[in-house]
Amino acid sequence: MSTLAQSARGTAGKARNSTIVHALARGGFVGYGILHLVVAWLALQIALGHSSNETDQSGAFQLLVREPFGRPLVWIIVVGLAGMALWQVLAAITGYESEQGKRKVFERIGAAGRAVIYAALAVDAGKVAAGNPTSSAGEQRQTTAGVLAHTSGRVLVAIAGVAVLAGGIGLIVFGAKRAFAKRLHTERMGPGTRKATTALGMIGYLAKGAGYGIAGGLLFVAAVHRDPKKSGGLDAALHTLAGKPYGQVLLIVIAAGFAAFGLYCFFQSRYRDV
Repeated sequence: MSTLAQSARGTAGKARNSTIVHALARGGFVGYGILHLVVAWLALQIALGHSSNETDQSGAFQLLVREPFGRPLVWIIVVGLAGMALWQVLAAITGYESEQGKRKVFERIGAAGRAVIYAALAVDAGKVAAGNPTSSAGEQRQTTAGVLAHTSGRVLVAIAGVAVLAGGIGLIVFGAKRAFAKRLHTERMGPGTRKATTALGMIGYLAKGAGYGIAGGLLFVAAVHRDPKKSGGLDAALHTLAGKPYGQVLLIVIAAGFAAFGLYCFFQSRYRDV
């Protein structure tokens, strides 16, 4: 490794361990938790037949911004999410030094992926806070339509659908195995806090995995039928679920799971190893 590269990695490592990056990441988890609580509320509204918002992150930001002091809150969430993105970028560059071989590579790739997700959420929230909201579901359908128009579009959309579905299954496995606990300073928790955090994390990851797994399945169906209207992300997944037998009950369960994940994020804010 060149001296310049070593210097860059050293700088990135110092930044990752800095107080300001840690503070931004922990503050970001609070905002991330609020976001999931609002998505849970929107999912519950679908179950009760009262929905008028997109049931995804974009819809959650738009609901928040209409509340008193909502716009400043969304701007604060933007800063937190941007901080989380920076934290994960730095982790992708210098993190997971205790891991070896392929494990280290996979962990860093995962960190890079999370950085993209947090950055995209920050941009989405920023647009809403600035008064220029966009429809996440609508944008996905438009993008899907554009890709499907190409010769190899169906294959690409199908691959994307399988990837999202696999990600959803991965979240379910991650939650079921309670693997998330490895990222927490559980030794700092009392017995009650440890049990609550574990339960909330497990339920939350299972619910998120189910929601995004359905979204991935719908994207795959959109490819098979060459119909972009069948895609639409989490919003489309939850609305599709609402129309199925026992859909109302399942939606309430998923809403409770997203709420559990939101509360789990608050515990992450304090106990996550950043």
